Amino acid sequence: MKSLLCLASVISLVFAGDVLYYSNTEFAAKMPKHDLAMVEFFAPWCEECKMLDPAYEVAAKMLKNNDPPIPLIKVDCTVDTLTCVQYGTNKYPAFKVMRNGKAEDYTGRVVADDIVNYMKHRAGPSSKEMKTVEDVEKFLSSNDYCMMGFFSNNENEMAMAYRKVAHNLRTEMLFAHTSEQAIMDKYGYNDAIIMFQPKMYQNMFEQPERMYEDVASVDKMSAWIQRQRLGLCSERTEQNAEMFKNPLVVVYYDVNFSMNLKTTMYWRNRVMKVAKKFQDAGKEVMFAISNHKVWLHELGTFGLADFVDNRPVFTPKEKPVVTARDTRERKYVMSEEFSEENLEKFVNDMMDGKLEEYMKSEPIPASNDEPVKMAVARNFDEIVNNEKKDVVIEFYAPWCPHCESFGPKYMELAEKLKSEPELTMVKMDATANDIPKPFEYSKFPMIYMVPMGNKKHPKLYTNALEVDPLLKFIAKESTNELKGYNRKGKMKKTEL
Repeated sequence: MKSLLCLASVISLVFAGDVLYYSNTEFAAKMPKHDLAMVEFFAPWCEECKMLDPAYEVAAKMLKNNDPPIPLIKVDCTVDTLTCVQYGTNKYPAFKVMRNGKAEDYTGRVVADDIVNYMKHRAGPSSKEMKTVEDVEKFLSSNDYCMMGFFSNNENEMAMAYRKVAHNLRTEMLFAHTSEQAIMDKYGYNDAIIMFQPKMYQNMFEQPERMYEDVASVDKMSAWIQRQRLGLCSERTEQNAEMFKNPLVVVYYDVNFSMNLKTTMYWRNRVMKVAKKFQDAGKEVMFAISNHKVWLHELGTFGLADFVDNRPVFTPKEKPVVTARDTRERKYVMSEEFSEENLEKFVNDMMDGKLEEYMKSEPIPASNDEPVKMAVARNFDEIVNNEKKDVVIEFYAPWCPHCESFGPKYMELAEKLKSEPELTMVKMDATANDIPKPFEYSKFPMIYMVPMGNKKHPKLYTNALEVDPLLKFIAKESTNELKGYNRKGKMKKTEL
C-alpha cells in the first residue's frame, strides 16, 4: 500500500508540472496577489482540454522563468464549481487573463509560443527601466522585436512620448528605457529610440537596429513602430493579420521559427530578396510569409485548398504557394512554380494591372427568372448592388439542414413578394462563391436586406426563420413602402 501511495504521489507531481491547480479556497486567497496570471477553466472529461494540456504545460514552464514569473493556473470546473460560475464559464476549455483578480478573455491560439508572447507583453510596467548592461542584454535576448529608449533626461518631450507609446502598444511589443550612461556608452546611443530585431529574424537585407528619426509625436512614433516591426517580410499570423495592408503578397509554406527554422529562413530569405527590390524602387507593397496549416481556410478562398465535408484540405507542395490582394481587395494567385524571378514578375504584373483577378464563382445561371434569383460571385454586383432595388439575400450552404428546411419558406415569401417592383429576393451558395465585403457569415443561413441607396451597409436579419417575421422585417426596412404590404407587414386592402 505504501508503495502504491508513493507511486500515486509521483504521478500527481508529474501531472502537475509547472501548471498550478487551484481549488475554490486557493483561488479566492491567491489570485488577488498575482499581478498577472492565466487561468484555464477545464473539465477532466473534455477531450479538447486534454489535447491542449501539453502546450499549456510548455508555456507554464517558459513563463515560470520569466522576469517576473507569470503563473499559469487550472481550475477543475467539475469540482470547484463556485469559481467557474463566478467567472461565467459554461464551456470548456475557457482561458482568461487575470490581473489582480480582474479577468479578460484570452482569444489567441493555445500554442506555447503564442501564450508566452501574449503574457510577456502584459507583464510588469509598459516600459521597463534598465539599470545595467546585463539587464539590457537579457532584455534583448528575447525572440520578440524590442524597443529601447536611450534618454539622458527621462522627462524630456521624446521620452514622455515614448512612454505613452509603450503604454498604448504594450500588448504588441516589448519596451524598455534607460538613462544610465554606461548602457548608452555600450550601445552607442544617446537620446535615441531604437528598434532591435531579434537574432532569429536577422538577415542581410535589412538593418537589425533601426532608429526613430521623426518628431516627438505619439501617433507618428506608433505608426513607425508598427510598420518597422513588419520589416521587409514578417510572419503573418491570426494575431497580427490586421497590421498588414494591401497591396499584400503572402507566401505560404511550413513557417515555424521554433521547430523548422532552417526551412523557414530558406524561403523567407528568397522572398526578402524580392521585397528589397520593390523597396529600393520605391514601390509600396507588403510581403508576408504564413504557415499553410494556420491559413487553410484562406487558401480555400483562393482555390488552393479543397473542401471536404466543409473542411479545407491542403496538400503541401514542394515549394511555397503565393497569393496577393491589391488595394481594391481583388485577389490573385501565382500559377507559376515559386522562384524569385516568378515572384518578382507576379508582383509587378499585379501592380501594373496585368493579372486576371481570381474569383471563386459558380457559373452564371443561363436563366434567372424564378421569384428567387440565384447570385454567384460573377453576377453579384449586377444583382445585389442594383441601385434601383432593395435586395434580400440569403447566404446558404448545401449541407446545412437549417437552410434545407428554410428553403421552401423563403420561396413561399418570394412568391408573395414577386410583384413588388422595387424588391429582389436572392440566394447564394456561400461555400461555392466568394462573398464580398461587408457581408459576413458565422452560421447558415444568413439573411441580409441590402437597401437600394446604401449598398455598403446591409442590415442583418436576426429573427426566426419563418415567413411572417421575415416579411415584417422586409416591410419595415424597405427603402420605400411595399406596394402590397404596409410597414408592419400587413397586406394592404385593394380597392374594388
